[in-house]
Amino acid sequence: MKTQFLVLFIFLLVIQTTTGQPFNADTLKKKLALATEDTARVNALWGLGYVYVFSYPDSAEVYANQGIQLARKIGYKGGEGRCLGALTLASNFSGNYTNALDYGFRALSIFNDVKDTINMTWTLIQIMTCYNALEDYDEALEYGYRAKKLLRLSGRKLSKMDLNQASVALGVMGSAFEKKNQLDSGMLYVRTAFNWDRSWNGVYQNIGNVHIKLGNIDSAIYYYRHGLRTAEEEGANIGIISEYNSLAKAFELKGQTDSSIYYASRAVGRPSSQNIPQELLEAAARLAKLYEHQGRTDSTIKYLKLAHDLKDSLYSRKKTREAQRFAFNEMLRKQELDAQRKEEQNKMRMTALAAVIVVFLLVAFFLWRNNRQKQRVNSLLQSKNIQIENTLKDLRSTQAQLIQAEKMASLGELTAGIAHEIQNPLNFVNNFSEVNKELIEEVKNERLKDKSERDEAMENQLLNDIEQNLEKITYHGKRADTIVRGMLQHSRTSSGHKELTDLNALADEYLRLAYHGLRAKDKSFNAKLETDFDPSVGKINIVPQDIGRVILNLINNAFYAVNEKQKPEGDKFEPCVSVWTKKLNDRIEIIVKDNGDGIPQSIIDKIFQPFFTTKPTGQGTGLGLSLAYDIAKAHGGEIKVESKENEFTRFIFQLPIE
Repeated sequence: MKTQFLVLFIFLLVIQTTTGQPFNADTLKKKLALATEDTARVNALWGLGYVYVFSYPDSAEVYANQGIQLARKIGYKGGEGRCLGALTLASNFSGNYTNALDYGFRALSIFNDVKDTINMTWTLIQIMTCYNALEDYDEALEYGYRAKKLLRLSGRKLSKMDLNQASVALGVMGSAFEKKNQLDSGMLYVRTAFNWDRSWNGVYQNIGNVHIKLGNIDSAIYYYRHGLRTAEEEGANIGIISEYNSLAKAFELKGQTDSSIYYASRAVGRPSSQNIPQELLEAAARLAKLYEHQGRTDSTIKYLKLAHDLKDSLYSRKKTREAQRFAFNEMLRKQELDAQRKEEQNKMRMTALAAVIVVFLLVAFFLWRNNRQKQRVNSLLQSKNIQIENTLKDLRSTQAQLIQAEKMASLGELTAGIAHEIQNPLNFVNNFSEVNKELIEEVKNERLKDKSERDEAMENQLLNDIEQNLEKITYHGKRADTIVRGMLQHSRTSSGHKELTDLNALADEYLRLAYHGLRAKDKSFNAKLETDFDPSVGKINIVPQDIGRVILNLINNAFYAVNEKQKPEGDKFEPCVSVWTKKLNDRIEIIVKDNGDGIPQSIIDKIFQPFFTTKPTGQGTGLGLSLAYDIAKAHGGEIKVESKENEFTRFIFQLPIE
């Protein structure tokens, strides 16, 4: 909630500066009355929509809707998009997040069409803020990454306004990471936002919030106080109340009760506190607890009653918000189903057309062939042996190509998993390196000042940040090195030589690589992973590349099965893939189980035959299980399958202990 109000306030200030639109209702009304051109009237209506967002959201919606109607009438796409942006803010501020997201997505589409990079970025930040308020932090970060990418690709020379826009975007992303308790990422983003633009109080509060969770109370207080001064200079009542609450929380954690009571009381008594019940509830609840600790009964009862009334109000709002979120998600689901239905209808039409063409070609072919056979019957008998030999060559060539295709498919899935594993530490190294460069420049600039003007506390804080970032760079660099060395070991071409291999580690690694490989192709896919590795298995003498291919093939088949079952059932079905190892008397078992649709009993005896596949045409060669079976036999082992339709499939890969 704090981030929402701070960002909305910054939006209004930035839009005023960017567009040159006066931040005054009376002036805008005069412009509206005197405007002779429709585009000027749309701009005035858009400005009034933004002006009334905080004071009268209903009036803001009226002006913005009038602007949209006029903009559509004259074909003024940019004006329509800006008025939709005003509606996004008004709905966001009033808590109608369903409408806010609807308006935001429509505005985003328009700005994309007219190539308005600046307003596209602001709209992405507004959508991100809305998802933050809905506590859907993963979705908020998706739009934050899009805004961040757009800022990098815009090609504009960085002005003060560009830096402010980037600072707001990264500040909200940092707040989302902080709420998810991913504090390293949170600190990285809020620190970068702080370095780019520290003229708005929210950037100080975001850094303070991360320091609070890291246990750095004194550092948090330092930034909260700076944020309070900035909010007072801006005259931002909402920001001031938020900073009061943050300071009260910090002093409470330090055990300084009187200071905590002082700041919490100022938050309750500040004008406009009634407009932000979440902040008022936080302050009232804290005062009730602190006064109870001091034995001041009257004050405790007073603030307990205030907190109780606020909780009832906020609970009602929360239920309304949850209902809105459900309705919005249901609307998106219906849209996806409609799109999928249309796509299936198109596929059916194309399939029917292709079938007609194939039948026609077959009839033509058979007519042509019969005619040719009458003319060449003698020559065909003479060249029969030659044709048989050529056919055999073609079959061998086709078989070799299919085997190679199967290997390349496995390699592709393995590569996708490797890319996912290594991307995360590399991103950390790059990002922390960029931040360190900026911090070093800041330290240099501070030391160029006269000694009397230098802020030694700030210098020490910056140097500490640099040191922490270097530790993170070293850590993630070593992590990336470990991943690369491990992956090189498993991706080498099979030499055919057996070596002692940790089978549990091999199975666990290929499980993760197969899962991340599928996630790289379909981000919407999620599955529950279960493992039970017998520690007594230890290291066994095998060809690791060959056994790895068998394990990877079985796991990939399991993920394919649960993914196919989830498509029609949706959220009703929870995909689950299990991998176990077990040491028996003279052999070791690797078990891969999934809860997919299972294998029909009518075909279960055929699944290890070459070229037999249950996958649609073009999605499988039918050689994966056949190759796995051959590798198992070459190692003196075997593969068994157990399955029950609509419930599960379990592959048991047995290897002898040498």
